[in-house]
Amino acid sequence: MPADDILLDTEERMEKAISVLKNALGGIRTGRANPGLVDSLRVEVYGSPTPMKQVASVGAPEPQQIVIRPYDAGTIKDIEKAIIASGLGLAPQSDGRVIRLNIPPLTTETRRKLVARIKELTEESKVAIRNVRRDGNKAADTEEKDKLLSEDECKTIKDQIQELTKQYENTATEMAKARETEVMGE
Repeated sequence: MPADDILLDTEERMEKAISVLKNALGGIRTGRANPGLVDSLRVEVYGSPTPMKQVASVGAPEPQQIVIRPYDAGTIKDIEKAIIASGLGLAPQSDGRVIRLNIPPLTTETRRKLVARIKELTEESKVAIRNVRRDGNKAADTEEKDKLLSEDECKTIKDQIQELTKQYENTATEMAKARETEVMGE
């Protein structure tokens, strides 16, 4: 694998780790209504688990309320079941056409737990980034051993991989800090 391919593969995989973190952080409550809370829920409809955004439109018309409008009114009970089973602690209120979810304000204890969860998710992301770094370094070493790269080229690639690692770890940290600030309501 040429040096450019090693770097490109490493960067793509680190980008995916950040993307996973971004999605995970989007599903964390902040005390404000956010469609991202229920977007990724899976609803058991037509015999298969389907993402919420494929069976209904989700919106937040008010800061403390999420409104879910199913595309098919027959799926409303299935959506309610998915929300109750999700463990979000939200009680769906249905009028037969739309489901309303009132978002209660977060207690200080709940906010602390959410911040701990954010730190957990961030650390998982950083571990994934470091694993990608290890794989990139291993690929560079293999290329050097197979005489496809010189010792200097291998060292240069490893230095560039380390720079990427720092860059993506900093991105993960910044995303986490921003989300913590939102959760704590500061």
